[in-house]
Amino acid sequence: MLENDSASLRTDFVAGRNPVTEALRSGRAADSLLVAEGSSVPGNIIALARKRGVTVKEVSPHKLDRLCNGQVHQGVVLMCAAKRYSSLDEVFGLASRRNEPPFILMCDGITDPHNLGALIRSAEACGVHGVIIPERNGAGLTATVAKSSAGALEYMHIVKVKNLASTADELKKRGMWLYCADMDGADIRSVDFSGPAAVVVGGEGSGVSRLVKEKCDFTVSIPMRGKINSLNASVAGAIMMYEVSRGRRDV
Repeated sequence: MLENDSASLRTDFVAGRNPVTEALRSGRAADSLLVAEGSSVPGNIIALARKRGVTVKEVSPHKLDRLCNGQVHQGVVLMCAAKRYSSLDEVFGLASRRNEPPFILMCDGITDPHNLGALIRSAEACGVHGVIIPERNGAGLTATVAKSSAGALEYMHIVKVKNLASTADELKKRGMWLYCADMDGADIRSVDFSGPAAVVVGGEGSGVSRLVKEKCDFTVSIPMRGKINSLNASVAGAIMMYEVSRGRRDV
């Protein structure tokens, strides 16, 4: 159950080989394992991180020194997530308990933690049951994301997946309709969002990736009257989510 899970919040890091090993063994929520370039970090730590689905990144020793501010890190730092990650089953379970068609936000390449936090904030306000983010090529649940969400992160299921395209296939098998935004899509105001809906929001620069876009059932466009033909990712996502919410008011 997620309705108020503040005890699971994590906004720090763990440094040192033994502390990192025990943190991984304990199941502590984590976004990435930072390993100093050229260091001889035991292979069991890296293997344990990968088994847990934690991204392993090589960084300069100087970066770890700055991050730890004098704390001994032994060439390895575990960046803890600001919240426990959920499963798709938990997301669909929440929708079932609320007696609502499932409503999901999928973030494809959102790398700015401020944008991810803002999207989570809008998702919570719109009644989204869960947010899906990728294991790689996207922001994790950092302290900045938690702050930018203005508290919404505490009330939102966040699912971290290895492959967005295969996750899109799974959502469709579960009866979801996938919607992404594109300039050539149908006017968003004319689209029926009353059924099980997954809104796909693309990255700040590249938009929705080709593989994920091919999985989408509908492409919609957001009408604009000004000279600028694009919106910030978090703004576009908020508009799409509000349209879904508006379209299912009587569902």
